[in-house]
Amino acid sequence: MKTATLIIRLLAGTFILFFGLNKFFHFVGAEMANPDSVTYFTGLVLTKTVIIVGILEVLAGLSFLANAFVPLFALILLPISFNAILFHATLEPASIGGALLLLILNVFLIVANKDAYKDLLKLR
Repeated sequence: MKTATLIIRLLAGTFILFFGLNKFFHFVGAEMANPDSVTYFTGLVLTKTVIIVGILEVLAGLSFLANAFVPLFALILLPISFNAILFHATLEPASIGGALLLLILNVFLIVANKDAYKDLLKLR
């Protein structure tokens, strides 16, 4: 299990770092077939939400690659993962694969680090 966790963590770190940096340097263009997708994404750009998400993705990717604060960044990344799934499910279903991969990798890392959340989930 440790080897699988290491591989998934490094894969997730590379994947997230690449797409986080893509928000700043535009390595891969976003081809959106649905005009509503363009409207939605324009709103994210205008409100600087894309910058915030990009920064969080870069930090999470670096965290996963360095094996530092992995449980924290896995939790921080969870809403971003769900938002990516919802965006693709409702507006761009043909390109949902990357979002699904992000969510699967993220959930795996949360489960692999479940002991780190015990105090957080303890009922008082």
